[in-house]
Amino acid sequence: MKALIPSHREKRRYLFLEGKNLKKNVPSAIKEFVGILGLSEAAPVWIKENIISVNRKSLDKVKASFALFKEKINVKKVSGTLKGLGF
Repeated sequence: MKALIPSHREKRRYLFLEGKNLKKNVPSAIKEFVGILGLSEAAPVWIKENIISVNRKSLDKVKASFALFKEKINVKKVSGTLKGLGF
């Protein structure tokens, strides 16, 4: 299969998170706030233990879902590249 050209690829943002049980709490926080469809639009992908990659268009919804979730999930930094996060 031929690779997508850059203009057709999905733009992603990287979030540096802080909290407890992130692997369990992040998907449930997004699903609770924006639902299954919102979770699939955000398409969170784990990069490292506390870094996730989400779709650029759903970044505000993801951050809002972390703010309203019962467990504390802090977004320390958001960047367009992993190098911008300092990793």
